[in-house]
Amino acid sequence: MEKLADLVGHYLLAQAQAGAQALQIFDSWVGSLSPSDYRELVMPYTRHAIEIAKAGGVPIIHFGTDTNGILELIRDAGGDVIGVDWRIDLTAAWQRLGPNVAIQGNLDPIALMAPWEQLKKRAQIVLDQAAGHPGHIFNLGHGILPSTPVDNVRRLVDFVHEYTQQA
Repeated sequence: MEKLADLVGHYLLAQAQAGAQALQIFDSWVGSLSPSDYRELVMPYTRHAIEIAKAGGVPIIHFGTDTNGILELIRDAGGDVIGVDWRIDLTAAWQRLGPNVAIQGNLDPIALMAPWEQLKKRAQIVLDQAAGHPGHIFNLGHGILPSTPVDNVRRLVDFVHEYTQQA
């Protein structure tokens, strides 16, 4: 694991040196671990990779799915922004992580399949929960599905820009 963490950290650093404006550690399975397993088997290596990548001087987003049981550990492992999926209420996340922690998320990717009014309502809930918190990055709570209608993505991006301009 040490070799892998070293490789990941240096790969991220190279991305920053090549012009990336932000980096992201993305772990889709980390939420499957118990807090003690995460603390022992993953956290030290993630922390090591992030420490190496920090030399790139760009923000690092630390994201995992289903991290409700280890949210504070994810924060403690490092990163400038903590990414959360749709299963974590943003208000609760800020209560647990602290009001000044930047959070990315957390629209359910499947919401992009919904009719526009439902999608808009879901996005507005995320934006309203994030209002007043510094550093929120609106994003999906995981990757975009290949079958997602492109027009829904365009409309969502436009809506987020318009809605946040009004706030």
